[in-house]
Amino acid sequence: MTKPLIAEFSDADSLISAAVRLKREGHQLLDAFTPFRLPELDSILIVKPSRIRLSMLVGGLAMAAFAYFLQWYSSVIDYPLNTGGRPFNSWPVFLLVPFEVGMLTAALSGFAAFLWTCRLPRLYHPVFDTTDFARATQDRFFLLAAQTGKEERSASLRELLKHSGALAVREQGS
Repeated sequence: MTKPLIAEFSDADSLISAAVRLKREGHQLLDAFTPFRLPELDSILIVKPSRIRLSMLVGGLAMAAFAYFLQWYSSVIDYPLNTGGRPFNSWPVFLLVPFEVGMLTAALSGFAAFLWTCRLPRLYHPVFDTTDFARATQDRFFLLAAQTGKEERSASLRELLKHSGALAVREQGS
């Protein structure tokens, strides 16, 4: 895959119609940068569901199970101590610590997954090198589309973006 193309549009309608056209033509749309939210883009751009919740669930359950096992092992196997006539394996006594440890670990797992997903602490992205990209927060609309495969297909992507009303079409980072 060659470098993605970034197209600059003057208004939201041009960007949305170009995105619909590119999607219909089978091109890969990577992202859109707009000064305000465009709800129409949600259905056009395919955003993968986040795995942050799954990592929180797995991390929280794993550490809660480990905390439960650690308490059970130390109270039943390693150092059994009969207090108040209760059985050694009195599971309700062991629930508070696994719950607290599970919640803490789920929060930390979610934070780590968030950093991993956002690729932080990397504070630089090549799209910031695009000329006039700072206007994406003011009055311009940018569409990032990937070129896939052969040269004639990438040339057609550039032409398609220009015919869709793009003011300028550049390679990402130029």
